[in-house]
Amino acid sequence: MSSFSRSAQQWATFARSWFLIDARMQPPGKIATMCAIRLQGKHKPIYHALSDCGDHIVLSLGTSGSKKVYSSHSGYPGGFKQLTAAQLHHKDPKAIVKLSVYGMLPRNLHRRTMMQRLHIFPDDELPDDILANLTEELPQPREIPSSSASSRRRRSTPSPGCGPHLNTTR
Repeated sequence: MSSFSRSAQQWATFARSWFLIDARMQPPGKIATMCAIRLQGKHKPIYHALSDCGDHIVLSLGTSGSKKVYSSHSGYPGGFKQLTAAQLHHKDPKAIVKLSVYGMLPRNLHRRTMMQRLHIFPDDELPDDILANLTEELPQPREIPSSSASSRRRRSTPSPGCGPHLNTTR
């Protein structure tokens, strides 16, 4: 192996990459797990808990159909507040994913630095300077379901293994 390829490989290992994740119709927990691994740098062979070798993550958000309830308490009597995921999404579209990624990161002094490398955009349009930095697009953790009409059609037809005795009407 020549020294040029070795140095290029070393540069690629130590450099900060920019990853794009399309988070439309994805569960926030799965997206948060993917983000936390890359923000910490655990996917790199040079990872160490005390080193700051994580990469940048760019999230393109959509809607999420979560039924989770987010609660907080101010510390004063009667200060307990609860918000559903839909209410929180209406208030701030980035908040659900931001809270879930923040909860997946280790609780130490690097946490805020790692969160600064998380770039969240609620719509599909990304700024040109961010698009110029992107190096890779990560696959979605779950497949986006096709239209619900096609799934209804598939369920309404009898399965091929059914005999005529199951399809009788009275």
